[in-house]
Amino acid sequence: MKNYDYIILGTGPAGYKLTQLLAKTGKSLLAVEGGLFGGTCPNVGCEPKIFLSGAVHTALASQQLVGRGIAQPAQVDWDQLMTVKKARFDSWPAETKAIYEKMCDVAVGYGEFVDAHTIQVNGHQYHGTHIIIATGHRPHRLDIPGKEYLHDSTDVLSLSHRPDHAVFIGGGYVAIELATFLAAAGTKVDLLIRSDRILRGFYGKYAQEMVDQLTAWGLTFHFQTTASAVAKTGERVTVTTNHGEQLTTDYVVDASGRVPNVEKLQLAAAGIKYSRRGIDVDDHLQTSVAGVYAIGDITSQPVPKLTTVAELEADYLYRQLVKGDQEPLRYPTIGTAAFAFPEIAQAGVNPEEAADDSRYQVVEHDLSFGSFYAGLNEQGAKLTVVYDRDQQLVGASEIGATAADDINNLVPVIGLQPSSREWQRKVLPAYPALADKVFGLLKQ
Repeated sequence: MKNYDYIILGTGPAGYKLTQLLAKTGKSLLAVEGGLFGGTCPNVGCEPKIFLSGAVHTALASQQLVGRGIAQPAQVDWDQLMTVKKARFDSWPAETKAIYEKMCDVAVGYGEFVDAHTIQVNGHQYHGTHIIIATGHRPHRLDIPGKEYLHDSTDVLSLSHRPDHAVFIGGGYVAIELATFLAAAGTKVDLLIRSDRILRGFYGKYAQEMVDQLTAWGLTFHFQTTASAVAKTGERVTVTTNHGEQLTTDYVVDASGRVPNVEKLQLAAAGIKYSRRGIDVDDHLQTSVAGVYAIGDITSQPVPKLTTVAELEADYLYRQLVKGDQEPLRYPTIGTAAFAFPEIAQAGVNPEEAADDSRYQVVEHDLSFGSFYAGLNEQGAKLTVVYDRDQQLVGASEIGATAADDINNLVPVIGLQPSSREWQRKVLPAYPALADKVFGLLKQ
């Protein structure tokens, strides 16, 4: 049995970042991967998604400007777009594997615990002084009749030819973004939403406004609706809902959520505690077993499951294991966004949570009158900010074509909490843009 100082299970953003850092220490290191090297984000998640959104947003923005300086709106050619996408991304797993092989030892296969510090991969056992679990999330699979006819987000992001009609089951990031992309290319889209709203975690008012705008783009939302069965109907499939309604379609996407990759790990053999939310960790990212840690989407931490968070945890764990930093992990202001059209983004305190709380003041700004947004015909662009009792900016939410970039201007303001005097002395952003309006949002 070979012994290692560190064994890292998973090569997604969390594992990759930690491997890069540990590889420079001279310690022995083994990376284990049973799926795509690089994990979800670069292969079948955020990277290809944002690549596709470039074409989609350009086309929809042009359609929004017909009669306002644009004579011929752009149209998304899905087949061509996917050809270009595949040419860029299909080689990434092999390229990432090659990078890993230069950094450390690699075991290809799914790692499973034999005991607290022993991992088995394809019958070979390895001992690790420190073991870090970074196996991430995967798409949830609905257990309903006809589930074999369901597709997931990975399938959509490799779909060579767009369907004429698609049904999405779910109302989170994945469903809303991918449904928008297909709809922009000409697919008729229906979305089955289990609850009464989409994008839980975002400001509810703006989530509803997104529904209104996406409906205007041609998407159809069915709230309080789930899929109870799927059946083959000739060359098509029929989705039966909990209301008895039947939707016959070309393509059904199960976007009902994501679940932690724990099943193949044999955590019980190591005595590692976990739940359906993921692996339990303390504020040092250590599991219930000393010397075994978990980082990234696999943890049960009540924080957004984002690439940035995963990399932050990798940085923290490196400082703890190598630099001796024993301060508990404290999460900073986290920005997040859904890249539909329009976008919705937020950071800090959610205005929905602050509305009836005397500790906060909530103020909404209509952005549509500014020349930048008017030039995009962004009539629904809005920004809502939250102040605390000291008049410090502590939260921001936005809906609009550039919401993600706009909110990113406010993340450091919320996190660092500069005074208006400090901002005026040290910052002079480009004009005209949202960044030049930050000074006006500072009350202190």
